[in-house]
Amino acid sequence: MTEDDDVDDARDDELLTIGAFAARARLSAKALRLYDRMGLLVPAHVDEATGYRYYRTRQTERARLVALLRQLDMPLAKVAEVVHADGPGAAVLLDAYWAGVEARVAGQRTLADYLRGRLSGRSSEVYGKFVVETVDVPAQVVISETRHTLAGELPAWIGASLTRLEEAARGCGGVTAAPFVVYHAEVSMESDGPAESCVPVADEAAARAWSEERGRARQSQVRVEPARRLAYTRITKAQVAHPQILAAFEAVEEWVAAQGLTVAGPCREVYFADWEASGPEDPVCDIAFPVS
Repeated sequence: MTEDDDVDDARDDELLTIGAFAARARLSAKALRLYDRMGLLVPAHVDEATGYRYYRTRQTERARLVALLRQLDMPLAKVAEVVHADGPGAAVLLDAYWAGVEARVAGQRTLADYLRGRLSGRSSEVYGKFVVETVDVPAQVVISETRHTLAGELPAWIGASLTRLEEAARGCGGVTAAPFVVYHAEVSMESDGPAESCVPVADEAAARAWSEERGRARQSQVRVEPARRLAYTRITKAQVAHPQILAAFEAVEEWVAAQGLTVAGPCREVYFADWEASGPEDPVCDIAFPVS
């Protein structure tokens, strides 16, 4: 070890008052006290008589890391996870947090577009962004769950119910088409539907045996969904959130009326993509109405 190394080590071990350390770390003394309480940045020494906090010079790097993470609007609890993780693990945690931020911003962007159209009285311009087409869907056997639920509880229920039904489908010949959710009545913050999660399966006999075994659990049933023509528009993961998803429903309804068609059944959401693997801008869902 050289003399210069000894000098550097001595500087790293130098004790600084909270004011001096705050200036060096570009943080306020108030923030340092908060980070101490959170266990994010604990002083190297606290004077028992005066309660004054002192920090080592080498703690500056962690202090600046905390400050940078806070500039990402990262909650303090998440900051604590990152700074206490090892290098690669901390990077993984940061990536996961930022993916969530991007998903939230994408959802807020679509919501702002939807509200802008509403508030400006130019809803038709918003609807024009959706491409509406028709598709003929053959009759199919489905296993399903039905539930009365408000919009706030809907995403969690859809995910859980479709997961249960897809697991059950393994014993019913497998899944034959994209799962979908049928809205038999309005689902909003005030109205609770009901909604019905459906998974098409291959083996009707096995499906009916499953239904008998399940009984009334979760209002499960098996039924034959008749052949239908659907008018639909495809939306991204960010657009699925309520209330911006309403713009997609309204766009399809407007298109159906403009084409002189008639809505011939309850509307639905058809989930054709891997939700967890999809990014905010990836297409994941068709908003559809049966038409005649």
